[in-house]
Amino acid sequence: MLKKQNIALILLAAAVPAIALLPLPDFWIAQLNYIGLYALVCLGLVLLTGVGGLTSFGQAAFVGIGAYTTAWLTLNTGMSPWLTLFVGLGLTAISALVVGLITLRMSGHYLPLATIAWGLALYYLMGNLDALGKYDGLLGLKSLTIGDVNIGQGRLFFVLTWAILLAGAVALLNLLDSRPGRAIRSLKGGSQMAEAMGINTFRYKVTIFVLAALFACVAGWLLAHFQRTVNPSAFGLKMGIEYLFMAVIGGVGHVWGAIVGAALIKLLDDYLQVALPALIGTSGSYEVIVFGVVMVLVLKYLPDGLWSLVAKKLPRPPRAVDWQNAADLPARSKPAAGDVVLKVDKIRKQFGGLTAVNDISFEIPAGQIVGLIGPNGAGKSTTFNLITGVLSKTSGQVLFRGEDISTLPSREISRQGMARTFQHVKMIADMTVLENVALGAYTRGSSGVLSSMLRTNKTEEQRMMKEAQRQLERIGMGAYLHEQAGNLAMGPQRLMEIARALCCDPALLLLDEPAAGLRHKEKQGLIQVLRQLQGEGMSILLVEHDMDLVMDVCDHLVVMEFGTLLTRGTPAEVQANPAVRAAYLGTEH
Repeated sequence: MLKKQNIALILLAAAVPAIALLPLPDFWIAQLNYIGLYALVCLGLVLLTGVGGLTSFGQAAFVGIGAYTTAWLTLNTGMSPWLTLFVGLGLTAISALVVGLITLRMSGHYLPLATIAWGLALYYLMGNLDALGKYDGLLGLKSLTIGDVNIGQGRLFFVLTWAILLAGAVALLNLLDSRPGRAIRSLKGGSQMAEAMGINTFRYKVTIFVLAALFACVAGWLLAHFQRTVNPSAFGLKMGIEYLFMAVIGGVGHVWGAIVGAALIKLLDDYLQVALPALIGTSGSYEVIVFGVVMVLVLKYLPDGLWSLVAKKLPRPPRAVDWQNAADLPARSKPAAGDVVLKVDKIRKQFGGLTAVNDISFEIPAGQIVGLIGPNGAGKSTTFNLITGVLSKTSGQVLFRGEDISTLPSREISRQGMARTFQHVKMIADMTVLENVALGAYTRGSSGVLSSMLRTNKTEEQRMMKEAQRQLERIGMGAYLHEQAGNLAMGPQRLMEIARALCCDPALLLLDEPAAGLRHKEKQGLIQVLRQLQGEGMSILLVEHDMDLVMDVCDHLVVMEFGTLLTRGTPAEVQANPAVRAAYLGTEH
């Protein structure tokens, strides 16, 4: 995929100056300028909505901040427009950070409603301040210049706008193919899996919200000097909805969809504004009706946008394997044989008047597989989530390698060296198996958003990919490296989750019903993997309903019933215990 993207970028980069040299009418150059400006805003929405799963109707307000900042400063202070860009970026970043810290804690329909609210607030603020010219706006801006060269509003401005647009697209592609990019792509599926990989999901939500606002700010800065006038009408809720509409029509999950959507909607809007009144015989904004119908049809029949049709015709080629000589990632220290890796001491969880887990205690020695079993409703999954920090404990204590982790969130527990899988497989279906597994190495890297966008993180990426490949080969999935994760059957998906957890280099591996939904042959493969991991010194806590598998691989069993500890012992001792038989099979009475 990277090679094809590079080819596309090279062709586009070559096309921009070529188009500028063609004898095109000024009208079409102006159209291309608007398309570039709109696409720049849509790039931010691809990151925020398409990748991160956060819906915002307020991006036009951030366009306004960029536009008004440069307009006011250049008109009132004589500051260079190039300097005003950085002032605008600073103001936008602060505004987006404040708004994001408040609104991104919301979920469901509350977040889009909140973005509408603050978008309207900024719009009316711009329209009521005397310093900003109220609704008449600010007039008489100068066009951009480089030395004595006036960039103007024509071909040179086109080259500048599209150069910035392509640079933004490259930066975004680099980001998505990186450690923080994989973390961002995990947000859309919910926070539980991402947090278990050590990812601070709220921080990344705020980060992409700010990044999307910065893309919009740059578009606003360009727009101000292109139109040479600024007024609130271009930054209201209507434009915020239109930007989101462009991104969705083009393909909100695809970087190139931003350009396709902006081009299509801009050109279609101009055509319909002329054609529809002529056809109907009366004036009116009939194009809005057409766009509404188109939006419904696209969401119904082509939810991934128009670019998805192109993506299907261009199958993703395998990633180039360029990490053979990469250094290994730093390894964690491992517990010595006989050490207690995990100590659970009287943990309790109450949901109102219901006690789901009642003072459960057990230990896991290094190198052992301990099974946590019991009939349905026994409290096994709740206990599992209490240990891993997904749920908070009402009382009790959990010690991991002698350290109290009772109050730590799941991402901090992951950083301590405890990794887990899930009862229902959680993965990023449109990423490859290799990329999904590399997500498990998140806590072992340090590259940030900026270094990823500038591609200065290549060495760390190679190390992570090498580790992901090693873990897949470790469990016998080396042939699936470049397969799309969503195409896997249930058995390979569960093995992929185990490989992802192993990529964390854990001292303790927690498996939540790994055999659920597997066929007999797949279960036999899972048993071999568990035995292999134990042979390599891995400590494992296994929650499982398949008693044949449990009795086959576990060294010690902890049996729960109705949230309480029923018994503990070896598989043979548990099998012979009448209380366990009664719990599973019932009694004659």
